[in-house]
Amino acid sequence: MTSENTRDDEDTFNILLATDIHLGYMEKDAIRGNDTFVTFDEILKCAKENEVDFILLGGDLFHDNKPSRRTLHSCMELMRKYCMGERPIVIEILSDQAVNFSNSKFPWVNYQDENLNISIPVFSVHGNHDDPTGADGLCALDILSCAGLVNHFGRSRSVEKIEISPILLQKGNTKISLYGIGSIPDERLYRMFTNKQVVMLRPKEDENSWFNLFVIHQNRSKHGATNYIPEQFLDDFLDLVVWGHEHECKIAPVRNEQQLFYVTQPGSSVVTSLSPGEAVKKHVGLLRIKGKKMNLQKIPLHTVRQFFINDVVLADHASLFNPDNPKVMQKIEAFCNEKVEEMLEQAERERMGNSLTPEKPLIRLRVDYSGGYEPFNMMRFVQRFVDRVANPKDVVHFFRHRDQKDKKDDENINFDQLVNRTSSEVMQLRVEDLVKQYFETAEKSVHLSLLTEQGMGKAVQEFVDKEEKDAIEDLVNFQLEKTQRFLKERHIEAAEDKIDEEVGESSPSCQILWCQLT
Repeated sequence: MTSENTRDDEDTFNILLATDIHLGYMEKDAIRGNDTFVTFDEILKCAKENEVDFILLGGDLFHDNKPSRRTLHSCMELMRKYCMGERPIVIEILSDQAVNFSNSKFPWVNYQDENLNISIPVFSVHGNHDDPTGADGLCALDILSCAGLVNHFGRSRSVEKIEISPILLQKGNTKISLYGIGSIPDERLYRMFTNKQVVMLRPKEDENSWFNLFVIHQNRSKHGATNYIPEQFLDDFLDLVVWGHEHECKIAPVRNEQQLFYVTQPGSSVVTSLSPGEAVKKHVGLLRIKGKKMNLQKIPLHTVRQFFINDVVLADHASLFNPDNPKVMQKIEAFCNEKVEEMLEQAERERMGNSLTPEKPLIRLRVDYSGGYEPFNMMRFVQRFVDRVANPKDVVHFFRHRDQKDKKDDENINFDQLVNRTSSEVMQLRVEDLVKQYFETAEKSVHLSLLTEQGMGKAVQEFVDKEEKDAIEDLVNFQLEKTQRFLKERHIEAAEDKIDEEVGESSPSCQILWCQLT
């Protein structure tokens, strides 16, 4: 499928691919506050210089569900700067736009709006960070859509079945069928796929002449039995899948030999966690499609802050570090200092000649101190790097592997330990996982009977991450109403023990219903 012969002409689509831009990430940080905006500027500038037909975003344009005024203003300012103008748009839209953009008050593509002058259309699905929430089911992308800056597609309101009606685009003799699914809780979407409740509609006329492009924002890596979406779930008529949500840049298309489509994973354009996957160089993609052939060109991003990560296992250096030596801690500190200096020197070498790259890199040294070692004083250590790195507080991360016996003896949550974790570690914790773990290890007297750990976890996550103040109350009221209705239908006596008995029997069905809704 991949071809070098897809030259730019009247039959060739030129599409800029990007995902997980996370505008507003760490915007209050004195050093890193502007990183996402500077890189977004570079991405849009790249689109304009390459005269793309449109930009395709794979979700998480914003980092926060309710972005700040500064973040929204900066986003709209940049989109107006690069995506509006006199340049004519030569792509046609052939599908029913009232279906494609049914959730918008303006159900048509923005470049056909007579009140707007669009030079580069932007098509985007929502991600898990900027997904629709609240009573009105709105998200930040809906604001951009209403302003005529973004074409928000791939949204489904049903919790039981999804029908994906593609956006049908044509340029010359090339036709693209663009499918998309905005972020949905992985467990729910996994269940829908296994129950055959996800249907991709195909064009009625000459369906084999279309290039089928699909955008998805879900876990690609397996995080649990059903907490991801296997590629084998996707239809085999697809030609290319653009996978958002995963931050590691694997933008070169990889062929799925079972389904016979290609998958590209552009990755994020900003480092949001100090993990190995984020250390891979960041790119966007210039996708050219002509007929059924495609070519994807990797374009490196020069404004992304450098990130270097290294692992050290102290036990592997037993000849250097004897745990019984009274000065072993000073030796370990000197060794770690040397490793950090090496990464800083590498950053300086790679930054030479590139004035766009931020001066201070992100540095992470992970130290496994298993085997009787102790961590040194971090406050003293980081002082020497305060003016040289962008993340002085968490340059070094100490950890040790516990054996299975220790894990079994320590199943309860140590909240003191959570409080003492670094900010980057805390940001990787999932609220719903903590809630589930709490109830799994709690005493029987505080176990849930009407609510589920999953439902409560989702509600707490909405409350914490997305500032939905009524999320927990809505969950309780919903479950209470369902239970009352169940008891009335069964004509249960008012005796407390009788009610408890019936509630115990009804809980599984009520819980399943709430799980489906979440």
